[in-house]
Amino acid sequence: MPKLILYGLEASPPVRAAKLTLAALDVPYEYVVVNTLAKENLSKEFLKKNPQHTVPTLEDDGHFIWDSHAIIAYLVSKYGKTDSLYPKDLLQRAVVDQRLHFESGVIFANALRSITKPLFAGRTTIPTERYDAIIDVYDFLETFLAGNDYVAGNQLTIADFSIISTVSSLVAFVEVDTAKYPRITAWIKRLQQLPYYEEANGNGARAFGSIIKQKNFTFASK
Repeated sequence: MPKLILYGLEASPPVRAAKLTLAALDVPYEYVVVNTLAKENLSKEFLKKNPQHTVPTLEDDGHFIWDSHAIIAYLVSKYGKTDSLYPKDLLQRAVVDQRLHFESGVIFANALRSITKPLFAGRTTIPTERYDAIIDVYDFLETFLAGNDYVAGNQLTIADFSIISTVSSLVAFVEVDTAKYPRITAWIKRLQQLPYYEEANGNGARAFGSIIKQKNFTFASK
């Protein structure tokens, strides 16, 4: 098997999505830390690997792939022993793909990054609409999980890995209300029971939370 190398920072949600996928597939790989907070991703060496200078970046036999969604779909397509994590059935795959796009466009871009970007630029007061964006995410997820154990149906898929990595980071800003969101609460607990969850996502989510806590942010009054 060609040597796999994953470049990333454990606090990064997309990196954790890749780590969850690799763990689920039980594929050996080397993990190389690229500290984006210290701008190591802007080094000449890293830019040769990924000119977009994002993490995660995957190296497979000298080939480089970036964007977590592209990486996890590639991994399960190449190394999966079954298609359970990314079904070949077109309707089932369409649901998984929709959830992946929801994660990238709504959860990550509109909810998480829209808060972290100004926060790391020095702002500590977060506009109320950013709080509302997180609540919208939780509302949608609660709906997606109606009658389902997982976000794309009744089997674990890469959509769960992608979304849990970001949702477990959003809680650093807004906790999931267990009374209002019982399905999300049960889904999170279900994923936390995976034998590889802590190493692949739990530790990094806590690291992310610690970084955010140090920012001493507040939401603007409504």
